[in-house]
Amino acid sequence: MNGIRTFVAATVLIGAFAAAPDARAQTADITSVQAGQYDNGKMWTFDYPPLDHLRETYNFAPDEAWFEKARLGALRLPNCSASFVSPFGLVMTNHHCARGSVAQVSQPGEDLLADGFTTTSLAEERAVPGLYVAQLVALDDVTDEVYAALEGAETDAEKASARQEAINAITERITEAAGGDEAGIVVQVINLYNGGRYSAYTFRRFSDVRLVMAPELNLGYFGGDTDNFTYPRYALDMSFLRVYDADGEPYEPAHYFAWSESGSGEGEPVFVIGNPGSTSRLETVAQLEWRRDVQEQFILDLLNDRIASLMAYYEENPSPALLNQIFGLRNTQKLYTGRVKGLNDPVIMAKRADTQADFLADLEARVADTASPDVPAPYFDIIDNLNDIQTQKREYAAEFGAFLALQPGGGLTSGTVGRALLAHAYLSQKAAGAADEALTGLVDQLSGIAQDPGLDRRFLEGRLRDFVRYFGSDDPGVMQVLQGRTIEAVADQIFAESALTSGESAAAAISDGTLTMDDPAVAMLAPFMQRRQDFQSAFAGLGAQEAELSAQHGRARFEIYGTTRPPDATFSLRIADGVVARYEYNGTMAPPYTTYFGLYDRYASHRSEVDGTGEWELPERWLNAPATFDRSTPLNFVTTNDIIGGNSGSPMLNQDLEVVGLIFDGNIESLPSAFIYQTEVARAVGVDVRGMREALDEIYDMDRIVHELMRHELVATEAEADAM
Repeated sequence: MNGIRTFVAATVLIGAFAAAPDARAQTADITSVQAGQYDNGKMWTFDYPPLDHLRETYNFAPDEAWFEKARLGALRLPNCSASFVSPFGLVMTNHHCARGSVAQVSQPGEDLLADGFTTTSLAEERAVPGLYVAQLVALDDVTDEVYAALEGAETDAEKASARQEAINAITERITEAAGGDEAGIVVQVINLYNGGRYSAYTFRRFSDVRLVMAPELNLGYFGGDTDNFTYPRYALDMSFLRVYDADGEPYEPAHYFAWSESGSGEGEPVFVIGNPGSTSRLETVAQLEWRRDVQEQFILDLLNDRIASLMAYYEENPSPALLNQIFGLRNTQKLYTGRVKGLNDPVIMAKRADTQADFLADLEARVADTASPDVPAPYFDIIDNLNDIQTQKREYAAEFGAFLALQPGGGLTSGTVGRALLAHAYLSQKAAGAADEALTGLVDQLSGIAQDPGLDRRFLEGRLRDFVRYFGSDDPGVMQVLQGRTIEAVADQIFAESALTSGESAAAAISDGTLTMDDPAVAMLAPFMQRRQDFQSAFAGLGAQEAELSAQHGRARFEIYGTTRPPDATFSLRIADGVVARYEYNGTMAPPYTTYFGLYDRYASHRSEVDGTGEWELPERWLNAPATFDRSTPLNFVTTNDIIGGNSGSPMLNQDLEVVGLIFDGNIESLPSAFIYQTEVARAVGVDVRGMREALDEIYDMDRIVHELMRHELVATEAEADAM
């Protein structure tokens, strides 16, 4: 049970993090809090490179060629960021970004995730089926074309349809002109500033991608979920791929990022080039308050409830798979704990309120300026209209919580409840005379849901708790389901009498015609189904209105501030500047760098506490490292770069566009960064280039790759490298 002890201890830390009052909130006069210059962040686009900002901040004036190299050296994986790091198609990304690829190329009898993967020649590099990397080769501003298509559209539905038609036409036109599928061309129209601007991004996809090297999971994910979102860190979260051309030879990119010999230094500028996933920094205060009071909070409540159920089940039925599921959910729990804490931070909210007040004042001044008559009248009401949408959404707060993650299948939904949802749809559609094809699809989906019976029961009880928590015990639907009984008694009846507690029995009941609306599992959901449908319909309508208003809001912000403030993240290529910087941490200072000495210390001090989880175990080759291995080499470090999910695998570069590190995480103080960019204690965490080189050279004996990285020459085999 040591794994659960670790989980409980970490949960206590999460709770302390959530409950601890922000020191700034205790001392700050909230009424005097003002917005910061970079509260909206530093995720600059390549459409609008931050030339003035870089010149004023770092006395650095990169030219067009610098930005072209930065853009073309960067890559996007389906789930992460990456980059070319040699003239022979070598690609660098995180271990956790390539974990699926490692598993894919594993052959019978191999456990490459546990043992790591190294190659001694080009011939040993293994093709990863279905994997591709994408390079941004062109950008085109298509804002005017999209806006022109909206002229004459009146309703939100008409605008959405017209916008999509325009985007489809733009995508098709540019794709065809660039060579289409045969040339590996993919075009994506990116909305910036919530739809205030639109850019067509043309990508070239490389689909012959081969795995070159990945460390053992114990190194790539050293510390596991317990250490995730923490610092100091000691993870070698790196992996290497290679792109091959149509002739099966290593691809030779025109631009790549060479590795720095000396790495970075404290206080030095660092540039992160990658694809941050999603932020909400342009949202109004009312939108953030909805997230604070309802959306993020209810998601966290759901996670807390289901994780507790998983923990209780694990105590009775321990298994590595279940423990991994718990740790995975705990990672998400940390994320939402940090977000909720940030949204409840009065200083953060005061800053966002001041940003909003400044925007309204600047908008009023812009309109009053007779030289600027181009501000559309609807802009005057944007904030009020968005606030009204949030008020209407709050009317459905109970439904939002009660029906959250209520869907067929899924990791947080009871299998029986998922089957009951589909069974209700099947019976309703059959009664309405639906076609056999539609009914067959529902039956196939229903019978395909599988879940451990013990978890099924606990998650079903969790759904009943959701109904009671959000609707109240005196709600007619809740009273109809409970009928004066406990939640446990209702679950007892369902698992004793329902035909929907397994896919096999459900399919049999449908086949022999005995499944009816009286089935206890269907009857549990029946009182809420119309309410759920009404909620989904209303919420979809409000969402469409909010999207249109947010586009107007983004357009207004862009017209007022131009490119001085970057747009929210959209998993599109950005460049973020920052510096290597220590920060205050637990009454002391967190170091800017950690070393391999720290990794071995953490192994020695933590492994016995969690025997069985392996989070701090080290493989044999690390325990028997050669005498030439320098444990003082920097391993991880922290910077003030603006990152979020999607940036994993982004290269960290100096002003010469040399690699000094590799982004892999943020600290727990950075979790509110979805809503605001801060640098007091929020940090990006990266793997130091010196630590990566030391491991490749001394631990993994991959001289050919070190030679390629440092001397930019291709060495086909390890033997050739050793001979040099």
